Amino acid sequence: MKLLESKPNLIPILVIIGGSMLLLISFGIRHSSGLYLVPITGYLGTGREVFGFAVACQVLMIGIGSPLFGGLSDKYGSGKASLLGVSCAIIGLLWMANTNSSFDIIGSQTLYGLGAAGCGTAVVMGAVGRTVKVENRTLSLGVVMAAGSFGQFVMIPLVAYLIEKVGWSYSLYYLSFIACIMILFSFSMGVSSRSDESKKGSEQSISEALNEAFKTKSFILLALGFFVCGFHVTFVAVHLPAFLEDENLPFWLGGWSLALIGLFNVIGTLYFGYLGDKMSKKNLLALLYTLRSVLFLMFILLPKNEITVLFFSAMLGILWLSTVPLTSGIISVVFGPFYMSMLYGITFFSHQVGSFLGSWMGGRIFDYYGSYDAMWWICVALGLISSAFHLPIIEKPLPRLSASKA
Repeated sequence: MKLLESKPNLIPILVIIGGSMLLLISFGIRHSSGLYLVPITGYLGTGREVFGFAVACQVLMIGIGSPLFGGLSDKYGSGKASLLGVSCAIIGLLWMANTNSSFDIIGSQTLYGLGAAGCGTAVVMGAVGRTVKVENRTLSLGVVMAAGSFGQFVMIPLVAYLIEKVGWSYSLYYLSFIACIMILFSFSMGVSSRSDESKKGSEQSISEALNEAFKTKSFILLALGFFVCGFHVTFVAVHLPAFLEDENLPFWLGGWSLALIGLFNVIGTLYFGYLGDKMSKKNLLALLYTLRSVLFLMFILLPKNEITVLFFSAMLGILWLSTVPLTSGIISVVFGPFYMSMLYGITFFSHQVGSFLGSWMGGRIFDYYGSYDAMWWICVALGLISSAFHLPIIEKPLPRLSASKA
């Protein structure tokens, strides 16, 4: 600790490294859920709606837990919040490995979701946002999100390999051991409160910060737009591998499609994080959602083969979670960094409500109609609606912050 006091420039580096590793592992495990849809539903003898609902509960708990863990992070420190989250995630994975009923898969996914909230974006983005200097903030947020995306690229092919070699149940034991690595990096998150940047806005109480946010139209629009992001990414992450199997495409394509999304999202988050420090973040978000709609429309119309699927995955990867540094960056600009974890957690709850519907509706619509066609068209429409939501956002500090700065 004395070293950190004598060299304060080490603090943001430690926080960025710790946050990057937390997201790398947690995102990689979380986005591999879709690979378990076919083997677990086959083992349980259920339709796809049950598994879709289980993952929907996971992402909803991430949404519910994000503002809670964000508040814990703001009050007690990011290290303690993330350590608690990692513990819950490990227990959830072990429970899932011993699934024998619909209750087990729903319960384990719910517990894992709660844990993932504690070692996910709300805690990490808040810690990074409080720690780094304002001129580098959006790029730094993009760096940790890029690490999460790289984890998706690394972990998903590994999970697919483990499922094929040792079976879905034993593969989850391996994931539990990998998740234990996150415990080490939770400790580096605890130093974020030492930064001078984290003190800005400390004169506000939590209730005052919440009241201010919910009375701000831009915050409401940002949360509504983020709902669509959750709907898109979770529907694709959970149901794309099964959709490709329905199209009689090889099993490996599902895993590598999700991995390719993660790889290209490294490029997307870094690039849009860089642009977010130099251009209007809300206009970049409107562009991202419009491009998603165009891409989904192209995917609907194009024939489905290895080339078109991998092209779709690469392009979607660039647009995948590039929304996160821009969304969290707007919150930091408008409201300041002190309560960023909590406020981002609230917008992320909206994101996860969208994720819940994307996962559950995907399974429900498939079981009812026998195809995912309606879901792809819903994705097109929602992307355009989200783009419209972002245009009226006022991307300026509130008068309270301007007066404080003066």
